[in-house]
Amino acid sequence: MKRVGKKTSRAERKALRPHEILEAAFEEFAAKGYAATRVEDIATRLRITKGTVYLYFPTKDVLFQEMFRHASTSSADPSTAIGCLRGSCADRIRDLLLITYENTANDRRTRELLRLSVAEGTRLPKMVDCRHELFIAPTLAALTTLVEEGVKSGELRQDTAADTPDVLASSIFQVAVWHLMLADRRPIDGRALMEAHIDLVMNGLLRRSERMA
Repeated sequence: MKRVGKKTSRAERKALRPHEILEAAFEEFAAKGYAATRVEDIATRLRITKGTVYLYFPTKDVLFQEMFRHASTSSADPSTAIGCLRGSCADRIRDLLLITYENTANDRRTRELLRLSVAEGTRLPKMVDCRHELFIAPTLAALTTLVEEGVKSGELRQDTAADTPDVLASSIFQVAVWHLMLADRRPIDGRALMEAHIDLVMNGLLRRSERMA
């Protein structure tokens, strides 16, 4: 006997509608950018009316910002990786940087949100602040904590890199921007660049007896 799946009720469909609109909005904004995307395009993708979209999101600006927040919270969460780090301070710093790089390079949402941040950030600064709070700030805070721990234990030297641990993550953004701008014409080995950057900075941070070969 053929099993019939449970039908979605009208109330359930209504509850799912904002999520569906935000997912469709992400695809449209990612493909066309803010200016070229029309609310009609988002509605057409879902086979609903433009008025239905406006029922949940009264303006295109509101829709864009809510889409950005939704896409940010549903992409890779750095706190999970941070909580799983093991080994010496140097090992954990290296692993955190490589995990963050992989999430940035291989997560489509992360790449597209970075593109939209660069394109629309000056007009919608709260959008960039949201992304920073959810992803960049936790990673930088973890790096700061690891460097401070390493300096305190004597594994790492107290120098300018220890005072500004943001420099440890700089190549992640360099590679991400390169991929966005030039990947189809001038591809690079992002992983190799990351490894070289980590070796360079970590050999500067590590005490002489601990330096990597």
